[in-house]
Amino acid sequence: MKKSRPVIAAERTYEVEKEKDQPISTYFGENTFGIKKMKQLLPKDVYKKLVDIKEKDKKLDIETANSVAHAMKEWAIDNGATHFAHWFQPMTGATAEKHDAFIEFSEEGEVIERFSGKQLVQGEPDASSFPSGGIRATFEARGYTAWDMSSPAFLRKNGLGTTLCIPTVFISYTGEALDKKTPLLRSINAINKSALRMLRLLGNRKSKKIVATLGPEQEYFLIDKDYFFKRQDLVLAGRTLIGAAPAKGQELEDQYFGSIKERVQSFMHDVEEELYKYGIPAKTRHNEVAPSQFEIAPIFEEANIAVDHNQLVMDTMQKVAKNHSLACLLHEKPFAKINGSGKHLNWSLCDNDGNNMLEPGKTPHDNIQFLMFLIATIKSVYRHADLLRASVASSGNDHRLGANEAPPAIISVFLGEQLTKILEDIETEKVTSAADNALIDLGLSSLPLLSKDNTDRNRTSPFAFTGNKFEFRAVGSSQSISFAAAVLNTIVAESLDELSGKLEAKSGGDLKKVVIEIIKEELKEIKPVLFSGDNYAEEWHKEAEKRNLPNLKTTPEALKCLSTDKAADLFEKYNVYSKVELKSRYHILLEKYAKDIDIEGKALYDILMTQIVPAGIKYQKTLANSISAAASLTGESALNGQKSILTEVSGLVESIITGARALNRSCADCKIIEDGQKMAEAFYKDVKLKIDAVREDVDKLEAIVDDEEWPLPKFWEMLFIS
Repeated sequence: MKKSRPVIAAERTYEVEKEKDQPISTYFGENTFGIKKMKQLLPKDVYKKLVDIKEKDKKLDIETANSVAHAMKEWAIDNGATHFAHWFQPMTGATAEKHDAFIEFSEEGEVIERFSGKQLVQGEPDASSFPSGGIRATFEARGYTAWDMSSPAFLRKNGLGTTLCIPTVFISYTGEALDKKTPLLRSINAINKSALRMLRLLGNRKSKKIVATLGPEQEYFLIDKDYFFKRQDLVLAGRTLIGAAPAKGQELEDQYFGSIKERVQSFMHDVEEELYKYGIPAKTRHNEVAPSQFEIAPIFEEANIAVDHNQLVMDTMQKVAKNHSLACLLHEKPFAKINGSGKHLNWSLCDNDGNNMLEPGKTPHDNIQFLMFLIATIKSVYRHADLLRASVASSGNDHRLGANEAPPAIISVFLGEQLTKILEDIETEKVTSAADNALIDLGLSSLPLLSKDNTDRNRTSPFAFTGNKFEFRAVGSSQSISFAAAVLNTIVAESLDELSGKLEAKSGGDLKKVVIEIIKEELKEIKPVLFSGDNYAEEWHKEAEKRNLPNLKTTPEALKCLSTDKAADLFEKYNVYSKVELKSRYHILLEKYAKDIDIEGKALYDILMTQIVPAGIKYQKTLANSISAAASLTGESALNGQKSILTEVSGLVESIITGARALNRSCADCKIIEDGQKMAEAFYKDVKLKIDAVREDVDKLEAIVDDEEWPLPKFWEMLFIS
């Protein structure tokens, strides 16, 4: 009997009547209560006071809060909202919200809509079931959300309902951070303070505030929704746990930047329309390398807003995909032997006037400033490469790191040929000659010249300078960018402070000469982290070992650094994580890793025993009956080839059964280990490696069993959307 296949969208007919698209500028940000809406709807004195509170980090008084809450409520209700929610980012990696209706009873017993300043500023969701890493006991339910004024409230429309969502932090009753946003905000304060200290020492009195800016390039896969729901592994684990690679994958590289298919572009259009309403500046869309893989990238924004917006991007893509009968896959490696997905995190520092600290300027002074911030960033990566690796550690991302599709687990810095030469010449006091009109002078006749835009791209580098920013390419596609950004902000703040201390110790001399002297000193220490070659090459791994650069290949290895005194002292010094908070993150991430692998192991066991093994046994029976019938007519000597297939199928089925049972036992054994580090390590060695081993047998069996008898959609069916 022919296997029932899902009906793909190309076989359906869509008749959608839609009004002519309006220019983006006419509706951009219409679902956000941002500066424009505040200025329009708040009394002038309240608006002015609120801006002053935000800019000077003052305490919000209840009168101002009440006025803002009233305007926000009226605007939300006018746009169909019936509920409000404090929208926060717990340690699950997703977002959370509890909806409350605006309705209350008046003294006369009538229903009215009300939203007070107190409700705006603070909420109290149940904290007991969110990951806390030991900060909270299960029976201690109280947690608090507090309004983050730096990120605009927005309307979330879902089905028939519309909710006013208010970005907030999430803290425990005793004040510890239970979320990803609070440490990020603290790191933003830290980098601002350290950067301003450096700028003042360099003579910059104009800049009043320094902000970290982020531009996450989000990669993702799209497959038909019907196929998605026929794969238990995709539904439960986010990736295919078995499946042979198709005959044609990405070898021809014809997908990359190719013409976007109609169905996909319709999806992209609807996604962008929703994002523009949120005020999210989606800029770029294109096909990625793997079949059915794509990318969306925004214009740079301030770090806190960029983090919130990236969470909304992921949520919106998955929601809109359903409307197109698609499933949006954000897992870092949904298909084995096919390129996985990352989230290249572009990071830089800008002042309140938009001046980029990592962009060479028009004057020698600007370029001295640029070099100091450049060296500070390199120094931070050299000193804390382990923390950067830990910030992107997850079971999903482990599939990418170290493969020939993504940066290795070794964190190094790429600067480009000319900038590398500039630093080498500074260190050795040589002079670089150049005649490019775009070259800029560093202000001393003995110093080399630097081209404004002469930086090539090294797609194998995990941390590459790309002209006026650094691109941290190791972040996973499903991950929140908040942890990586908080780590990056903190380690650069530390390096800036150390360089500032050296400047202060040598004050009184010629500033340019002092800066160059400091850079020379720093380069002697930090240059082992600079690498311009192929990060995939085996030679680099050997060289990195000689340079004493960490190579933390698995999540359990990488997370160990969060338990060190070095990490605890750093984060506590800059008030980003207390020692208790950092320890909690360490335990939460270990626990999540173990749970992810456990889910994969149990899901695979179910698939093997209820789908793959029965299909193999059925095909084995078909072969045996066919061979037996043919033997009575032709004799067994003419059937050696068929008999060898039967022998291979029987051997694979038996091996799969043995592997499945061993996998199931290992899952049970690992779960009873009490120590979090040892449990995570055991899940890697005793479960993940067994998953990989049994997969090899299943994928071999897939290539033999009758296509009509194979119970799961195959890669070639899922990866080529029509």
